[in-house]
Amino acid sequence: MIVASSLALLSLILPPVSIVSSASVALVTLRRGAFEGLTILVCSSAAAGLLGFLALGNYQFALLYAMVLWVPVWLISIVLREGQNLSLAVEIAVLLGVFGVAGFYLYAPDPAVMWKAILSQMIPADAPVADIQRNIDVMAHYMTGVVAAGSVFSLLFGLFLGRWWQANLYNPGGFREEFLSLSSQPRLAIGSIAIVAIALASSGVSSEIAWNVTILLFVLFTVIGTAVLHTLFAGMKLGRYMVPMLYITLFLIPHAMLLVALIGLSDAWLDLRKKKSN
Repeated sequence: MIVASSLALLSLILPPVSIVSSASVALVTLRRGAFEGLTILVCSSAAAGLLGFLALGNYQFALLYAMVLWVPVWLISIVLREGQNLSLAVEIAVLLGVFGVAGFYLYAPDPAVMWKAILSQMIPADAPVADIQRNIDVMAHYMTGVVAAGSVFSLLFGLFLGRWWQANLYNPGGFREEFLSLSSQPRLAIGSIAIVAIALASSGVSSEIAWNVTILLFVLFTVIGTAVLHTLFAGMKLGRYMVPMLYITLFLIPHAMLLVALIGLSDAWLDLRKKKSN
């Protein structure tokens, strides 16, 4: 409870810390079950609200932030605990993001207007406003998907860290085996391609929603593609160097994620990990 609540507030200053906060809730849920995970979630939320009141003078924001941070990872941890299927847990995490995008469009019929206003406030005073404004006009239509994708990535990292802790404590090597076996069904890959086709063929709000959902599907196939490449590189003679380079490349060159996502998508049919490749 102390770790979850204190790091949740600290993540307002250092966002990556939220992953450790979520992982602490995930660990208890994965090991002890939904009820004890919920107990940690509720008590930590109350503690976060109290800390927020003492530190910020506002308990509502801290309480709401904590609930948004922990409830999804608690739900996904239950799915993983009961189903023992990491691929299913990842898919449901992405599905929660899709529901979030759909719900946001129901709440705000034209989210691009809101995002334009938010992004425009971030323009530095000495920046070429005209050029940046053109970029903002384009980005605003996809910010809903970008924010949802970032939230899903954070959710999955918290789940993975909690599962890794659990494996180290009770089943050494178990998380590695689970992660490297991540995969998707061909029907999911076909559905993803269909959504991209809708985004390309349609226009207006339909196209915009489809593109934002595509960004979320990009998260799913990037995670799967990373597992595929990790497995392939680990089996090579220079695997001890190539595996770390894979993650360093993804961190330093985010554009490489597109190729990784395509590999994850194609793995639904090719099953690359079971084929030897030169």
